[in-house]
Amino acid sequence: MTDILKELGDRRAAAQLGGGQARIDAQHGKGKLTARERVELLLDEGSFEEFDTFVTHRCTDFGMENVKPAGDGVITGWGTINGRQVYVFSQDFTVLGGSVSATHAAKICKIMDMAMQNGAPVIGINDSGGARIQEGVDSLAGYGEVFQRNIMASGVVPQISLIMGPCAGGAVYSPAMTDFIFMVKDSSYMFVTGPDVVKTVTNEQVTAEELGGATTHTRKSSVADGAFENDVEALAECRRLVDFLPLNNRSKPPVRPFFDDVDRVESSLDTLIPDNPNQPYDMKELIHKIADEGDFYEIQADFAGNILTGFIRLEGQTVGVVANQPMVLAGVLDIDSARKAARFVRFCDAFEIPILSLVDVPGFLPGTTQEYNGVIKHGAKLLFAYGEATVPKVTVITRKAYGGAYVVMSSKHMRGDINYAWPTSEIAVMGAKGATEILHRKDLGDPEKTAAHTKDYEDRFANPFVAAERGFVDEVIMPQSTRKRLCRAFAGLRGKQQQMPWKKHDNIPL
Repeated sequence: MTDILKELGDRRAAAQLGGGQARIDAQHGKGKLTARERVELLLDEGSFEEFDTFVTHRCTDFGMENVKPAGDGVITGWGTINGRQVYVFSQDFTVLGGSVSATHAAKICKIMDMAMQNGAPVIGINDSGGARIQEGVDSLAGYGEVFQRNIMASGVVPQISLIMGPCAGGAVYSPAMTDFIFMVKDSSYMFVTGPDVVKTVTNEQVTAEELGGATTHTRKSSVADGAFENDVEALAECRRLVDFLPLNNRSKPPVRPFFDDVDRVESSLDTLIPDNPNQPYDMKELIHKIADEGDFYEIQADFAGNILTGFIRLEGQTVGVVANQPMVLAGVLDIDSARKAARFVRFCDAFEIPILSLVDVPGFLPGTTQEYNGVIKHGAKLLFAYGEATVPKVTVITRKAYGGAYVVMSSKHMRGDINYAWPTSEIAVMGAKGATEILHRKDLGDPEKTAAHTKDYEDRFANPFVAAERGFVDEVIMPQSTRKRLCRAFAGLRGKQQQMPWKKHDNIPL
């Protein structure tokens, strides 16, 4: 018995050493943690339960029968984050470069199946050189099995990907189908074809960082939702994100103790909107002032800054926020902002997270670039996402709500449950100047008449009361009372039940 126990201890120690001390030192030398260190930092201390520690690959070609490291380059299991269960896999670059074999993929599929069965989020830590070439098509089949699990788990349990090293070729499509992607600056990259292939095919000179680094994917492509300075910060932010999310699509988002007064009055909000309607202001100030303890977890902060997305808590309960940002492009909707917001709205709807929309939108961005690139279809994504969402939806119009953009931003016509407006709001087909130029074209040569017509239009339509008279706005509220009104609104909607007509699935304009 002693010998067996000693053998078990020796095998476990060898498995925990991964690719050996030399490769661990090389990993540390790049400023990266090992796969096991990442798991230990991500999860609560002592909570990790590992599966398939001793699994090895079955390849016998190219001398692989002589290289059979325990675990086969990926650590899998489950643990807890602040006491709530999550499933985790962490690819180990020190073992055969973290390359994916058939058994490597099977380990990942096993915990994804368990996550769906038991209703807990999946967190994948990617640090892999790609498919294991020695295994050929078996490796590709393994990728396919993982992809299928990503699809099946979508909308069932939250999926989060942490890119902490290379992720190239077909491997990128697994994180691409997850709900959130975090990257680490200067040490992680994602691309379908690498710099060498790009140079060969197109003769473009580009570095791995320029082609698929964290900055590229958070600011240009929108593939990633956040970029962080190092592994430790990324893991800490992942823990913080999980605290906002439900475990699965059948459970409610977590409720945490809060120490903020529901009836808190924010007098400064009464002067948030400038007197000049063309002067911007920071919508983040409003978000921070209505949230519990001023805590706002922003998603995709570096992409499409004209719209803000993220999570806050009201009375300790998670709420998803979509807000136009007047500080960037005057808060207009365009292709990028519509895509960003639509995906966020659909995530919230899939996991029963109520949605708060803060509206100050002058319309859609005009121009040939937008039209040629399909602003019609991309803008329809956000319209579609809001229209199909059955979670509680509360809207606050702070200033401009013009034209089709007013309808898109969770208006009453898109089945918004409670729609508030500040006294400073302007709900109209378009701004006074543009409307005057169309309605009174014959008087454009007379500045006095044009000014009078503009003033008349502003007096009649540049206010929330026409919409309120028609029931399109439920109440015109004082800005300082916004937090109280929102808390009461969401509290009154906790029992909301709404059904869509039966369908196999919808056909959102992709």
